[in-house]
Amino acid sequence: MSALPAEGPWPAILRTPRLLLRPAEAGDVHAFTRLWTDPEVRRFLGGPVAGQKLALYQQHFAGRPQVFSVTTRDDGVVVGSVAVEADSRCDGRREVSYAFLPEHWGRGYGSEAVAVVVGWALEAVPSPDPSVIAVTQEANVRSRRLLESLGMQPVDSFVEFDAPQVMYSAGPQWSAPVGEESPAGAVEGDGTAGGGPVGR
Repeated sequence: MSALPAEGPWPAILRTPRLLLRPAEAGDVHAFTRLWTDPEVRRFLGGPVAGQKLALYQQHFAGRPQVFSVTTRDDGVVVGSVAVEADSRCDGRREVSYAFLPEHWGRGYGSEAVAVVVGWALEAVPSPDPSVIAVTQEANVRSRRLLESLGMQPVDSFVEFDAPQVMYSAGPQWSAPVGEESPAGAVEGDGTAGGGPVGR
């Protein structure tokens, strides 16, 4: 997989064998609205977003730094989003968050996209902390399985948003495991993690 940044770390375009990750744009609003409002996608993210909050999300998501639309390389369909918050609420560490549309779960897109973004963030997004983290609910077993399949390690647990959370970390020596790009049958979470631009 390769990260092909423009001038500086952002905007960036990341490619994997099956996916192209590009900056979110206004034309993606329908797919992103579904990510914010679908009950299954939002099951572990505090429930569907609605009202004024949803309207604000729709107005301001396009062009936000380090928010990727995940699209298929063959037909350009938006299947989800992965984002990096460079200075997250977790002691300022780089945090990756992600969400995928339910009809695309189970195809390995989540692990493929998150892996390339974690690698890109470690190399391209400046931080005083050498790690990249992801936070997911303890109850979100499939999302935890996704992160663990990528070699991210659980490093902390705490209660946030009235639910037990688990923090995973990838350090500077992290590399995507061989086989994480495999298509059907790959380990796949339920498509959600994080409290950053994608998560909440």
